Amino acid sequence: MPGRTREITLRFLAEPTDVNFGGKMFGGSVMKWIDLAGYACATGWSGHYCVTAYVGGIQFERPISIGALVETRARLLLTGRTSMHIAVDVYSRLPTAAEWARTTHCLTVFVAVDEQGRPVCRCRRGNPTPPRTARRRPTPSA
Repeated sequence: MPGRTREITLRFLAEPTDVNFGGKMFGGSVMKWIDLAGYACATGWSGHYCVTAYVGGIQFERPISIGALVETRARLLLTGRTSMHIAVDVYSRLPTAAEWARTTHCLTVFVAVDEQGRPVCRCRRGNPTPPRTARRRPTPSA
């Protein structure tokens, strides 16, 4: 339901067609999964078609083996007038393993657009998380 999906998880299987010359997953395949999860999260929240405006800070922390299960978790962090900031984490594990290991992290920004590709004001939805409170520094005692 639009306006209610703040997080989404997609699962994939790392296939041999996605292998690089080192025998691990292509970084481009991981980036595609990041974009798919971010898109699903953004459209679920806004109720509109969304486009990718920014992907940054991609940290490839560990390789993904072929045959591994891959889980891409997207979480809405902040909303603007037309944009949504979404953190995406990628985890993997072998099908026989119990624990997921984080392999990749990044921040994405999506913009909700109308049928003509113009940004749509989605401010009526509000922020998904409580506002940040300013940290107060302790005052030195005199």
